[in-house]
Amino acid sequence: MNWSKILGPGILFASTCIGVSHLVQSTRAGANYGFALFGLVIAANVFKFPFFEYASRYSNATGESVIDGYKRIGKVPLWIYFIVTICSMFFVMAAVGVVTVGFLDNLFGLSSLWPAFKLFPTLLLFVVCCSILLMGKFSVLDNLIKLIGGILVLSTLLAFVLTLVHGPVTKVLEFVAPDIFDEAGVLFIIALMGWMPTALDLSAWNSLWTVEKIKTSGYHPTLKETLVEFHLGYWIAAGLSLVFVTMGAYLVYGTGVSMPTGSVAFASQIVDLYTTTIGDWSYLIISASAFSIMFGTSIAIFDGYARSLERTSELILLSDSQAAEALDSSKFYNVSLLVLAVGSFLLIALFLEHFKILVDLATTISFLIAPLVAWANMTLVTEKYIDKAAVPPLGMKVLSYLGLVFLTGFALFFVYVKLS
Repeated sequence: MNWSKILGPGILFASTCIGVSHLVQSTRAGANYGFALFGLVIAANVFKFPFFEYASRYSNATGESVIDGYKRIGKVPLWIYFIVTICSMFFVMAAVGVVTVGFLDNLFGLSSLWPAFKLFPTLLLFVVCCSILLMGKFSVLDNLIKLIGGILVLSTLLAFVLTLVHGPVTKVLEFVAPDIFDEAGVLFIIALMGWMPTALDLSAWNSLWTVEKIKTSGYHPTLKETLVEFHLGYWIAAGLSLVFVTMGAYLVYGTGVSMPTGSVAFASQIVDLYTTTIGDWSYLIISASAFSIMFGTSIAIFDGYARSLERTSELILLSDSQAAEALDSSKFYNVSLLVLAVGSFLLIALFLEHFKILVDLATTISFLIAPLVAWANMTLVTEKYIDKAAVPPLGMKVLSYLGLVFLTGFALFFVYVKLS
């Protein structure tokens, strides 16, 4: 196994998961509901797994992204994916940006440098992220995420072990467990699973990164190598989601303390959760680690959405021959990146004081469109589109159908709750 040439797409995937999904939503799940949602978090990770894996499988087998595959199915799936991307990308990037700025401000206190312009830290973050991608693109992202991802994983596992040793906090006498089946509970569950371990429409990013890794490394891994690397990133992310639920349950649940809705206050409390178990001496280390992973997540999401918008635009606007030639051009990528940055910045300006609403809205959109993405990815790994040797085994097919039922059922349940 040539790890130096294949390691990258799976780690990038894990980075996008550890961001808002884990630091925010998983921690909130444990803090608000204890271990009541633990089983649902496991179920979401398991039932979504085949559809993410299929994106990597398809790209290894064909050398092209699943977005190209959507066009092979027909123009309708491509257009649906394009519309979904447009409708969700600004909300997702804005939500991730708000969280990242919270950790950035918690670490450096940038908002105090220019009190009259509250969006200064956001503007700085977006400019730095876009500049890195415009200058270095995938190679910088690939190398950066391996470093900062490793730092947070180690610090998170250390905090987790110490939390288990310390044991759960003492519940206040008047504490009453919240009802997970009331409207607020159901809506939170939908939002939680929307990004658990991350949004299913982001499976196209695995595919795009797999293709780009092959191109930049000059090495086409075997199907087994691609899947092993993806499995590593996926199950690390899945395991860490349970770690964050446990941290929230042990350190907050039952204390009568609620997680703040403001991004800076939320970031401060997350860091305090770590330092409570590790010690005050670790504050700067934890603050830097948490910001680093969110910074890496921001860059990865900028890149992922820019690549998705770039490729869908090329396939819709250009002929097949022109779209093939455009793979070596960065024109669409640069425009897509700037559109994403400007649109997300404007959205943050409108929702600056409504951090929780922004995150829940983004995650809910992701969950409702998940069944469509799941169906498309299942279709692409049949013998009609890939070699028989690359078709998933029977066990994965069975899990796929169970996953499709799971995702569709919860989406319909959400619609029922909203209409009732």
